[in-house]
Amino acid sequence: MSLKLENISVDNENEVILKDISYEFQPGKIYVLIGRTRSGKTSMMRLVSGLLASDEGSILFRDKDFDGVPIWDRNISMVYQQFINYPNRTVLQNVEFPLLRAGISKADAKARALAMIEKVGLTSFLDRKPGQLSGGQQQRVAIARALVRNADIVLLDEPLMNLDFKLREQLREEFRELFTSAKEAVTIYATTEPAEALILGDELLVLHEGRIIQFGKPADVYENPANVDVARIINDPPMTILNAKIQDGQIIVGGNIKFKSPKHLGDQSNGDYQIGVRANEIVMNGKGDLELEGTITLVEVSGSETLIYADTNAGEVIIQQEGIHNLEIGQKVLAAIDPKRIFLFDGSGSLSSAPGN
Repeated sequence: MSLKLENISVDNENEVILKDISYEFQPGKIYVLIGRTRSGKTSMMRLVSGLLASDEGSILFRDKDFDGVPIWDRNISMVYQQFINYPNRTVLQNVEFPLLRAGISKADAKARALAMIEKVGLTSFLDRKPGQLSGGQQQRVAIARALVRNADIVLLDEPLMNLDFKLREQLREEFRELFTSAKEAVTIYATTEPAEALILGDELLVLHEGRIIQFGKPADVYENPANVDVARIINDPPMTILNAKIQDGQIIVGGNIKFKSPKHLGDQSNGDYQIGVRANEIVMNGKGDLELEGTITLVEVSGSETLIYADTNAGEVIIQQEGIHNLEIGQKVLAAIDPKRIFLFDGSGSLSSAPGN
């Protein structure tokens, strides 16, 4: 019952929306599309749903042509960023509606709806209308209505985007179990949030400028990003990337800052490279083999963490520190980096070596 995209391309007034997309989705897994805004995630979902036509390539479902199947015959459920519920219907009526519309008896529709409502934790709100629910509860209703149909394909386009940070964290864990229960469906979930992708995904597809630039298990993609773009997309905050040179076993950044190449990089030839390091592995005002002097340009407090952006003598670095720190723009800072934690990318931006390799 696989869904296959074969050499799909979509152009719109000379803008490439999707380019040469080929991938096979299997039922029973959660596939997460991750990428920046306008990377092609929503376009892929619209293509599968029938709302967008391809200029090249084909879509197969169960080894049969899917392009010619009308939207209403595709048996697809979709959940969007917005809370799309029927405002004049109760929770129960909202979840029952697609079943009744499909000709299922009132008794069976109610039984299935009640079971799904229990799964999303809304049994106490059966008689409430959407306007009487919180944002998170409204989105649960939308998801229950999508899953209750037992659709062949379930598409979820950034369904947690409009919720607050704490609620998103809570629902990520709950949804992982809920989506996994749809074992017969092809489930595709789109997000811009790395944490969401890593928690929910069985398989990740990293999209950039309309192309799939890497796919694989979440841990594999996270630990071995194929290139600089993946490294930035899959990390939040984005991985710090600095221009570097390798010369006779030494790495040089910022023109004249030198340190010995760590063992995990192996024997690299002399030339131009880029090094990458995650924000939570840069120590503010600490000690290390690589120490960069800089000036703070931006401070962001996110929950119980502080993000410090600094211009250094080797380029911009992003430091992630636990706790709330009283820092000021223009303040001097020292960014200490352990070479054992750096990623090395070659002159084209492709991964050469990663920590642990």
